[in-house]
Amino acid sequence: MQVHFKKVVNKEDECAVINAVEKTAQIQSAMELLSGEKASIPVSHNGQSLFCNTVKIFYIESVDKRTFIYTKDGCYETKHRLYELEKILDVYFMRCSKSMIVNLKKIKSVKSELGGRMNATMLNDETIVISRSYVKEMKRRLEL
Repeated sequence: MQVHFKKVVNKEDECAVINAVEKTAQIQSAMELLSGEKASIPVSHNGQSLFCNTVKIFYIESVDKRTFIYTKDGCYETKHRLYELEKILDVYFMRCSKSMIVNLKKIKSVKSELGGRMNATMLNDETIVISRSYVKEMKRRLEL
C-alpha cells in the first residue's frame, strides 16, 4: 500500500484520505487510530466499574467461566465472553488457545516448544502458551 504525506499550513486543513477497494478490518483500525477513536471494554476492578482501552491490553483469559483482562497496570474482570471480545478487538488481537486471546503488539519474543506448541514472552515478561492449533496462524501473523 502506498502512503503519502502532504504538509499543510493550518491545523484545520489536516485530514486523512484512504483509497481502498474495500473497508477491511485493518483499514477500520487505521481509521479509528487516525480519528482518535479507540475501543474500550467495560471492566470491573475492586468493585469499581471502569473502561479499559484496548491498546493497553496484553492478553485476555477465560478461567472458570469468568473473563479476565491483563494490562501493565493490573488484572480486570469483564462480563464479555472471549468470542464477543474477538468481534470487538482489532486485527492485532488473536486467539492463541481455547481460553486466551493475545495482543500481537505486546509480544516481545516467541519460542517453539516440544509437541508443536509455542511460548510467547510478553513485554511485561509474562510467558503465555500458544496451543498447537493456533501456532500456524500465529507464525503467519507475526511473519515468522
